[in-house]
Amino acid sequence: MQITVLFPTATEASLFQRDGVTTLVSGVGLTATAYQTLKTLHAGRPDWLILAGVAGYYPHADLAIGDVVLVESEVEADLGFHTPDGFIHLAHLPLDMDFERRHTLACPHLPAEGGWRTARSASLNVAMAPFIDSSAVDIENMEGAAFFHVCLQEQQRFLQLRAISNVVQPGDDNWDLPGSVRALTDALHRLIDQLQAA
Repeated sequence: MQITVLFPTATEASLFQRDGVTTLVSGVGLTATAYQTLKTLHAGRPDWLILAGVAGYYPHADLAIGDVVLVESEVEADLGFHTPDGFIHLAHLPLDMDFERRHTLACPHLPAEGGWRTARSASLNVAMAPFIDSSAVDIENMEGAAFFHVCLQEQQRFLQLRAISNVVQPGDDNWDLPGSVRALTDALHRLIDQLQAA
């Protein structure tokens, strides 16, 4: 079975090593991730493509630093316009009433077994942006929506694994990057074991 894992940064990839699994650093942000995802698929389609990294959780989510989740859905949360009345997401403009349904991207490949927690995610190029509506999501990251979009368009089997490193709250510096990278690495090995055994 061919499995490729994309990591946004070398730090997130630093503890992971596994024979027979290809690892790549895609770069931070939606643009870099879209490019690397498509480049990877054009070089040769793996059986599974996994995006693995850290994420922040919103205070209203039932999560904590060190938790690991599979991402069930993504929305590009800062796609829109600033107006005198505040930020308006593109999905909420009357230009295309079907845009909101199409804008939330779901992963159809989540494993039914394994006891994985799942989370709904917002992808942002501006981390911790205070103007977005985070009420319908649990976590934020900077790459997932682009990854989901390319994989869905290219009909590639994919998963996104995120370890919680911080709370999404401007001014809160209580990050645990080393601990979240360790949790991510352990969970990634467990996920790959499960995929290979299926």
